[in-house]
Amino acid sequence: MLRISHWTKNLFLFLPLFFSGQVAQMDALLLCLSGFLSFGLSASAIYIINDIRDIEEDRLHPIKKNRPFASGQISINIGIGMAIMLLGSGLVIAAVLNPLFLYVLLGYIGMNLAYSSGMKHIPIVDVSMIATGFVLRVVSGGILAEVYVSHWIIVMTFLLALFLGLAKRRDDLVIHRDSGKVMRKSLEGYNLEFINAAMTLMAGVIVVAYLMYTLSEEVIQRMGTGQLYLTGLFVIMGLMRYLQITLVFERSGNPTQILLRDRTIQFVLVGWILSFVVVLYFNQWWRQ
Repeated sequence: MLRISHWTKNLFLFLPLFFSGQVAQMDALLLCLSGFLSFGLSASAIYIINDIRDIEEDRLHPIKKNRPFASGQISINIGIGMAIMLLGSGLVIAAVLNPLFLYVLLGYIGMNLAYSSGMKHIPIVDVSMIATGFVLRVVSGGILAEVYVSHWIIVMTFLLALFLGLAKRRDDLVIHRDSGKVMRKSLEGYNLEFINAAMTLMAGVIVVAYLMYTLSEEVIQRMGTGQLYLTGLFVIMGLMRYLQITLVFERSGNPTQILLRDRTIQFVLVGWILSFVVVLYFNQWWRQ
C-alpha cells in the first residue's frame, strides 16, 4: 500500500549534490536525507489516494488487481486515515527543513492530486506531469543542499522521466492488446507505433543533451574537467538496455522493479556513478 520500493524515485533529490561534487558534505547530505523521507511519506499518501480512486480500473489489471484496496485486503477508511497521517508527517518535516522546500513539496502534492483527479486521463499530459514530478524532486534537492540546479539537470531529468513514463504506457498497451482490457482512459490517445517512435526520439535527445552537458564550456569550467563525456558510454548502454526491455521483452510496466532486479541496468548505473566519481572527484583531488 505504501509503495516503499518506489521511494527510490526520491533519489533524484541527491542529483544536485552529486553533480556539484559536494556529496561528501555531511550537513547537506543529512538535509537531503530528511527531504528524501519527507517526499517518501508524502508520495505514499498520494499512492493511497490514487489507489482508492482507481479501485475499479485496478481490478481489470492482471497485476494491479492484487493491490490492497482492489483486492479488498484493506478497507478504504483505513487507507484514508493512513494517507492523512503520512501526508501530515511529510509536511511537518518539510516545514522544519526549509519553507521553500515546503512550497515545492506542496506543489508536488497538488500536481499529483490533480493527476489522480482526472489529468491522468489526458494523453501526453499524463506522462508530462509524471516527468515534472521528478524535476520537482531535483529542485527540492538543490534547495535543501543550497546547490545551484542548472538547466542541464532539469532538461535531462524531464527527458529521462518522460522516457520511462512512455515505457509504462507501452506496457499498458501490450496488456490491452493481449487481454482486450482497457486499464487507462488515456490509452485511447496512444498506440504502439506512437509510443515506439516517441521513446526512440526521447532516447536520442537524452544522449545528445547529456553529451552537450558534458562538453559545454560552463560545465567544464565549473567541474574543472573536460573528460565527463566519457561517462556518456554508460548513458547510451542504459538507454539501449531499457529499450530492449521495453521493445523486445515487453516488461516495462514497473521501472522501480527493473532498477531493483535487472542486473544489466544495475551494472550500467554503478558503472556510470563510478566513472563520474573517478572523472570528477579524482580530478578535484589531483588539483589539490
